[in-house]
Amino acid sequence: MVQVGQKLPDAEVLLVGEDGQEAVQIADYLASKKVAIFAMPGAFTSTCSSSHLPNVIRHKDGLYEKGVDDVVILVVNDPFVTREWAKHSGAFAAGLTMIADAGSVFTTALGMNFSAEAIGFYDRSQRYALLSENGVVSKFLLEDARGQVLSSGANHLLEQM
Repeated sequence: MVQVGQKLPDAEVLLVGEDGQEAVQIADYLASKKVAIFAMPGAFTSTCSSSHLPNVIRHKDGLYEKGVDDVVILVVNDPFVTREWAKHSGAFAAGLTMIADAGSVFTTALGMNFSAEAIGFYDRSQRYALLSENGVVSKFLLEDARGQVLSSGANHLLEQM
């Protein structure tokens, strides 16, 4: 599992925009900046849509005030679902960066993948908040509660900064 002080693994992910997507190496994307990453099990899922993502949108300005260069939402979904969720949820309107880890390569390399076969989740991401500084983990908040946001919200990350 990911640890504070660890260099994040490299993997190809999809940077999803309103009009398309671009494959990027996450190590290159995170290099030379301070990035708050909020990983969620899936686009359009109940807790992600009703609690976690709105929490990030509400507190994003506070993150920028603390010197964060970018606020990223990372989900293990294809780029098309990720894009529609970002449009529907207001994530694009809020200026959040959407990353689709479609093959769960980055998520699995972090040791943050899980499967819940009964509901069709395979190698999805556990819910967490992570602060990366130049590609190194400086804060990591793993959500202990399933279906809730008790420790991985943007407000929680702000308290740790």
